[in-house]
Amino acid sequence: MKVEVLYVAECPSHSAAVRLVKDILLAEGLLPDVQEVLVKDERMAGELKFLGSPTIRVNGRDVAGETHKAKNFALSCRLYPGSKHVGLPPVEMIHRALIEALQGDRS
Repeated sequence: MKVEVLYVAECPSHSAAVRLVKDILLAEGLLPDVQEVLVKDERMAGELKFLGSPTIRVNGRDVAGETHKAKNFALSCRLYPGSKHVGLPPVEMIHRALIEALQGDRS
């Protein structure tokens, strides 16, 4: 399973996002292997279809759901609907993405 946290250099939520993802992985009995991807410029943001910092992906899929309709990619902060913590997705959202990835790996 590939888990990534994409972020911009000055993101105040970057380290909290990495910590959150690692904690959830450990709670599921998985290795806390998280790749951190620094999005350096607008070109890179477009290539990665970066929706803001931090973006968490599991096996290439955004934990917030499909983003294929998005067309605006930029070096900006990201807000997640339904989150208690500004700039971080809800724990349940990350957990669901991990479970779906695990189920997909087993099929």
